[in-house]
Parts: sequence; structure tokens; C-alpha cells
Amino acid sequence: MSLVELEAETHDAAHVRGRIIAVANQKGGVGKTTTAVNLATAFAMQGRRVLVVDLDPQANATTGLGIAEGLPATTYELLLGNAGLDSVAVASAVPGLTVVPASPDLAAAEIELGTRPRREFLLAQALRAGGGDYDDVLIDCPPSLNLLTINALTAADRVLVPLQCEFYALAGLAQLMGTIDRVQRGLNPRLALQGVVLTMYDGRNNLCEQVAADVRGHFGDKVYKTVIPRNIRVSEAPSHGLPVLVYDQRCAGAQAYVQLAEEMLGHD
Repeated sequence: MSLVELEAETHDAAHVRGRIIAVANQKGGVGKTTTAVNLATAFAMQGRRVLVVDLDPQANATTGLGIAEGLPATTYELLLGNAGLDSVAVASAVPGLTVVPASPDLAAAEIELGTRPRREFLLAQALRAGGGDYDDVLIDCPPSLNLLTINALTAADRVLVPLQCEFYALAGLAQLMGTIDRVQRGLNPRLALQGVVLTMYDGRNNLCEQVAADVRGHFGDKVYKTVIPRNIRVSEAPSHGLPVLVYDQRCAGAQAYVQLAEEMLGHD
């Protein structure tokens, strides 16, 4: 397929419903789902129409937004083409925030979708064919660089990378950037880095300071000024099926996500 054909294949998915952001990091435990859920909530609280697509078989974004498991249609059915976006999307308790829920069935998607033609474009096609009208679509990717993540990157305009301030998280960033580059060259020419957000930040920790300095030195203004601190209320909120912005809007973690949303919108 030529570059022109690739651009035509993904152009509609990019522009029919505003911007599409894949929240991705192949390392687990870096605050990826927490960032997707709370950033989406912060956008919605500013009056924006927001869709969260949970593409992780663990379904943590789904339960973290108070959506019950065991629904008849999820992202699994969406990718298989057995359900459309309108029939899968579920309203959350946050006004303006809609969720396409996940299920453990997604774990089998790698095998079931692996032989399908144009398997990397299944999510892009589903978003393009859907009927919603959103200002922001945030895709919560699984913590691996598998076919699900490739689908997210192929459907997205931008990639937001939550990065925990520790050595191993930094070491894995090069692999993710290599994947983004390959997807841009081979599948989605419009894909670009939205930015890097530092998570679980503890200013008392010298390693946190060093990792933050190294990342800022390499990526410059692509690293957001807002950092997400370690905060117990952020950790507690998912067990209540709530974003931290609903669970405790005044805590430091919630306020950091409000600031991050404002910083992102201010850069657009």
C-alpha cells in the first residue's frame, strides 16, 4: 500500500470525531489507565464530549469509571465487527464521558484477529463507522506492544506516554518510541507524539529527579510541566469505581490531572 493510500485509510478516523489519543506504555504499573481515566474526566468537566476506549483485557478503565463487567458487547465485539460503536458505548456517571468497555475476552483477540486482512486497521475502521460525535477519544492501551496496541496506534492521531520516574520505565521508553516510529512509517503517517507525562512523582527521591531531568533533556517541551505525584487518594479511587476527580477533587493527584488537562488543551 502506498503512503497516499495509507493516509486515505486513516484520515477519516482522525477527523470525524475530533482528536484520538492513544495512552500507551508497554510497561505496566506506570499510571497509564489512571491517566486515561482521570484525564478524560478532566476534559469532560470542562464541557468536552469525551470517549474512553478500553482496549486492555484487564478492563481497569472500565471498572475505574464505574462500568459493570459482563456487558453483552465490548471492545472485543467491536474489533470483531459483531457490534458497532453506538451499541457498545456506555454512558459513565461523569456527564459528557462515554466508555467503550473492555472484557477479558480481549486476551484472545491476538489469536482470533491475527489472520484477518488489514487486522491493524480494525479499531480505526470501527471508530470511523461509529455514530458518536466526540471532542476527545482516549484509548487505554494494554501494557504490551501487541496487536491491540498496534490497532490503537493505527487509529490515533497522537500518543500520550505516562512515564513512571524510575530507571526501568525510562529504559523501556526507547522501545515504545521505536514502535511509534514503525507505525508512523508503515501504517499511520499522521501519528505523532502528544507528549510524555511524568507519573508517581516523588520530589524527595533523587532518582525521580534524575529520571525527570533525563527525560526533559531528551524530549524537551514534549514533556509536560505538570507532574502527577504519588497520592494515596489516586490509588484508592478505582476501588470505588470512581475517577479521583470525583472521589476527592481537592487532593493533590486530582488537581494535577486538572492542570494536565488545562496544559494539554492550552497546547492545542
